[in-house]
Amino acid sequence: MKRLTMVAVVLLMVTAGMAQQAIWGRQAIVSPEIHDDNTVTFRMRAPKAIKVEVTGDFLAPVKVETPQGEFWAPGRGEMRENQEGVWEFTTPEPLASELYSYTFTVDGIRMNDPSNVMMIRDVASVTSVFIIPGEPGDLYSVNDVPHGTVARRWYDSPTLKEQRRITIYTPPGYETSKQTYPVFYLLHGSGGDEEAWISLGRTAQIMDNLIAQGKAKPMIVVMPNGHTQNAAAPGESSRHYLPAMGGGQRQAVASMEDSFGDIIAFVESNYRVKKNQANRAIAGLSMGGMHSSAISAQYTKTFDYVGIFSAPPISIWRGGNNEEADKRVEEFVNKLKVQQANGFKLYWIACGNTDFLYQGVIDSMKKMDEIGFKYTYRESGEGHIWKNWRIYLSEFVPMLFQ
Repeated sequence: MKRLTMVAVVLLMVTAGMAQQAIWGRQAIVSPEIHDDNTVTFRMRAPKAIKVEVTGDFLAPVKVETPQGEFWAPGRGEMRENQEGVWEFTTPEPLASELYSYTFTVDGIRMNDPSNVMMIRDVASVTSVFIIPGEPGDLYSVNDVPHGTVARRWYDSPTLKEQRRITIYTPPGYETSKQTYPVFYLLHGSGGDEEAWISLGRTAQIMDNLIAQGKAKPMIVVMPNGHTQNAAAPGESSRHYLPAMGGGQRQAVASMEDSFGDIIAFVESNYRVKKNQANRAIAGLSMGGMHSSAISAQYTKTFDYVGIFSAPPISIWRGGNNEEADKRVEEFVNKLKVQQANGFKLYWIACGNTDFLYQGVIDSMKKMDEIGFKYTYRESGEGHIWKNWRIYLSEFVPMLFQ
């Protein structure tokens, strides 16, 4: 009887599988397919389409004209249709190890790869992604190592007069240990929110792998929402808004700098962290880098480690007429003097040499040189892109809390 029951279950599973294939018409499409030589084939079934293209950051960029001027955009690859109505494109050369994003264009309509469940959101754009193994791709991948925990929490911000959402990574073993940990505050750019670093930045995977390799000390990573007019990422709060470069439906009550004490208070009241300057770090990309320079200068004797990714630490204060701009620069330079007098272990600046903020970074460092402010500069290739920011994170983290 038991054997008959088992046979019936197997037959049911096979029949269900055949029925599912009958519904969809054909076998599942494999896309993207990463070959042994690291070339990649993309596929999409669209038998009635006239033209199908793939576009992504793995293709050579092209210049495009926009109302705002000339910009670089991802290149396009023309896909070819086979006899079964499946369109294909294989990269002409092997791809270097990295995390890549891409989309399809079917007769002028942009869409993600229906065969790939890996997707990420950047501002308002959702794209399909894949990882080429090797270095640094393995660092961004989920490997067979101990894993930390990623939690989305809500904290009270008396300064901003509301509850706000925050993402927090705790290292492997946090829940079962009684030890205290250093804390690293990691801030996003103007197009991001509390989801940006954990998804686009692959922070959890980078931290798990670096800790497992013994290259980074176990630490807590705190990723807040830097837009003080928003309580949370799109769709995650009662005050809905369309994803935009800092867009929101209410006027900010206070700045990120002035409200940052609420974040520190929440973390140090709810997590086992070391509560001193030697065990606090702060870093961010673009707008988050500007926030990091401002916060570390405003909260004296708070951070021993500061990271500024693709952002000018000083020229953020320029604005208005020249007299007002010079006054703001002077005010901030005076804060830097105090920050240096208070002491810190690392002030790390990183930027790509084609970044549109590159000159601002160079100008900032010249001003810092004039006052003898000590920093470390790391220049990379390319521009204002997540590829650089993941690299900067993976290089910055091993230097913390040593």
